[in-house]
Amino acid sequence: MSEQRREKSRNIGALRNLWPFLKPHKGLAFGWLVFLGISSSASLVLPVAVRHIIDHGFLASSLATINGTFLALFGVALVLAIATAARYFCIALLGERSLASLRTALYEHVIQLDVGFYESTRVGELTSRLGTDTEVVQTLVGSGISVALRSAVMLIGAAAAMAWTSPRLAGLTALVIPAVMLPILVFGRRVQKLSRNSQDRIADAAAVANETLNAAQAVKAYAREPIESRRYASAIALALATARRRIGMRSLLTAAVIVLIFGAITLVLWAGARDVIAGDLAPGVLSQFVLYAIFAAGSVAGLSEVWGDVLRAAGAMERIGELFAERATIRTPDAPEPLPRPVTGALRFEHVEFRYPSRPDVPALSDFHLEIAPGETVALVGPSGAGKSTVFSLLLRFHDPVSGAIRLDGVDLRALALPELRGAIALVPQETVIFGGTAADNIRFGRGDASDDEVREAARLAEADSFISALPDGYEAALGERGVRLSGGQKQRVAIARAILRDAPLLLLDEATSALDAQSEAAIQHALERLEKGRTTLVIAHRLATVQRADRIVVMDGGRIVAQGTHDSLLAEGGLYAELARLQFVA
Repeated sequence: MSEQRREKSRNIGALRNLWPFLKPHKGLAFGWLVFLGISSSASLVLPVAVRHIIDHGFLASSLATINGTFLALFGVALVLAIATAARYFCIALLGERSLASLRTALYEHVIQLDVGFYESTRVGELTSRLGTDTEVVQTLVGSGISVALRSAVMLIGAAAAMAWTSPRLAGLTALVIPAVMLPILVFGRRVQKLSRNSQDRIADAAAVANETLNAAQAVKAYAREPIESRRYASAIALALATARRRIGMRSLLTAAVIVLIFGAITLVLWAGARDVIAGDLAPGVLSQFVLYAIFAAGSVAGLSEVWGDVLRAAGAMERIGELFAERATIRTPDAPEPLPRPVTGALRFEHVEFRYPSRPDVPALSDFHLEIAPGETVALVGPSGAGKSTVFSLLLRFHDPVSGAIRLDGVDLRALALPELRGAIALVPQETVIFGGTAADNIRFGRGDASDDEVREAARLAEADSFISALPDGYEAALGERGVRLSGGQKQRVAIARAILRDAPLLLLDEATSALDAQSEAAIQHALERLEKGRTTLVIAHRLATVQRADRIVVMDGGRIVAQGTHDSLLAEGGLYAELARLQFVA
């Protein structure tokens, strides 16, 4: 997230964004409100029962009166217990369901954002918002809101009951209310700011851990464990320092409120005791008033305590809201144009200009013009930074050209629905991503509805069947996080099996055999030749030996096409390709 977005105004208005996730569960919210009303009413009846016990039970010395009063008291307690349990069930379940809806909607939104967003955002920060921030919100919904509304209802009810019981004492109590509210207003904004900062620092620490643990092999290879441990410890220390300030400020708030509340109670008790001695107030009435005052004081204390949770949740929801506010710049047009059927794979790059947003002054492609016939195999070669991978990124519409156009079967890619465009492409990337599922699941990533027989056939054609079958559970073997149980060459064969299974008219091979030994590469090349038949194929390769069979070789340098032709014609022509060939084959 950019610093500009981080510095947006912070206020509890961000909690309004919770409403869409609470709205579908109105039944639970209604039940909670009903049981809240019942439990609060039962609580407010208790002081009346105590007054009757003091004024009519003890003074009358009537056993029947005492029995009836205490039986009624137990009945009130029973109603209070049942209503409280039901209220807790409703609000806790409401919190869980709304949290599930929030997490699902947030993940669905984030996964739809384009590649440019992920190039500027750390994955660790995203997982922190999906995890830590949503848990903070759940705490508010599952308990904080319940405590806050219960305290508010009890405060209002107790205040009304105090005024009904003794207007004079209630007036004295009202005089100290501004003094109680003042620290909440003074400290509240500071607590909110520190709560937001604390969540940001926790996200930073999570991002450090995520990127380090995902690169565990590199960390160990360079013996950086102590350095990375210190880096993570520094991030945690910073988060702890911010949390300490937040906790300290919240502690001061709590202490100030408690002192003022019990100071008010002491004042009221002192005044009430003088009235009882003077005969102006019955002891039972004073007891009833004091209990209501305690209820009101406890409610104010509860509100001040939960206010910190409200502020933390507001900060967390604001961070979540920032993610919801993100919009993909690459998206399906409102009225997409369909591809002609069947898709032949004819490609045309029309004087394409492109610059990456992070490097706007450096053209990645400049006046790139290329036509590829259906079924043709074209190899892109050139030094690093020539723009080869950029061609693939534009074809997949991870980015759009600054000027010019790219057409598939005569249709501008920007006019196509993204699922239709990407559904017509099979990609074998240089760095294969292996998920933590089974071998079959990883191959089926290419086409989710493929049968087991189709998965096995794709693996056989990709020369992956033998090593997969040798695993302890075969195709049902878990490959571990990021495929830790596979070698680099085995990972690439899984990627090739995915592409075979996808059976798309346009095939993109990005160094598809770079991690294979000579024997495996020979077998894979045969499989790729079968795969390429009837498909338009673009191949990126630094090893020129792998592209000699291409129908055409396009030589790129500095984002431009500097030459194109067959292997033999380019050698005869001299230039960059001949120099690259000399460096590779002579060496």
